[in-house]
Amino acid sequence: MKIAFLGLGRMGRELVRHLLAEGTYEVTVWNRTPAAAQPFAQQGARVASSVAEAVAGAEVVLTCLFGPDAVRQVMMDSGLALAQNTLWIDISTVGPQMAGECERWAVGQRIGYVHAPVLGSLGPAKARDLGVLIGGSATSRDRARPIVSLWADPERIVEFDHAAKAATGKLVVNYGLAVGMQALVEAVRVGQAGGLTQDEALGLVRLPKTPLSVIAGMKGANLQSRDYSDSQFSTNALAKDADLMLSLADGQAVPALMAAFASLEHARRQGHGEDDFSSMAG
Repeated sequence: MKIAFLGLGRMGRELVRHLLAEGTYEVTVWNRTPAAAQPFAQQGARVASSVAEAVAGAEVVLTCLFGPDAVRQVMMDSGLALAQNTLWIDISTVGPQMAGECERWAVGQRIGYVHAPVLGSLGPAKARDLGVLIGGSATSRDRARPIVSLWADPERIVEFDHAAKAATGKLVVNYGLAVGMQALVEAVRVGQAGGLTQDEALGLVRLPKTPLSVIAGMKGANLQSRDYSDSQFSTNALAKDADLMLSLADGQAVPALMAAFASLEHARRQGHGEDDFSSMAG
């Protein structure tokens, strides 16, 4: 099977390695910044100089891009000529409106479409332990499942009959990251205001079965060290996702999300956009 993989950011680089390691696919890679693609030539991939070159003859096209604007530019507004029955699997976080738009565009092109965002960061990606949401028609999901399962925890694959539902599901999950980190920061601040040290406050929220124990286990060390350079999931990426969530809420009361988004934007202004999202601790 000939596969084109478009977009080699942090997550894309991890996922394409699994495709190459499988050894049963002919993989062509493309990235807007060509230097990011070159290392994969040594691992057996063909490196394309353009999107059109990458998708020529591909039976499956995977996109792992930054967001809706990038997906639209690379796939929908570029005049690509895709063969009938090509399957497009979009891994990018785009929101339900864009996922629906992609699905309709694919129907017009007579190709299959699945939205298959992942749940998790770089560590689970390397370990093939990501959650994967698969949204689309039954036929397209059947075609996509063997591919996206290469980086998935089998118990965390969730399927939907529409692409937009998978896109919404990704935002629901990432809401917990944004608001959970905001809650962790505020809980520690409250503890310190009452006389606890930072370590004492973190020790409490890390206790098993406490509401913030998961996010404290994930990001408590970052908060203590104030070192956010090991970016498992960047501030820019979570801010983009939070913006999509706010757009989707469309007037619904989401004050916790608004507070988290303000912290993410503050971290970006402080130069932490490419650092880990725990930089929202300030």
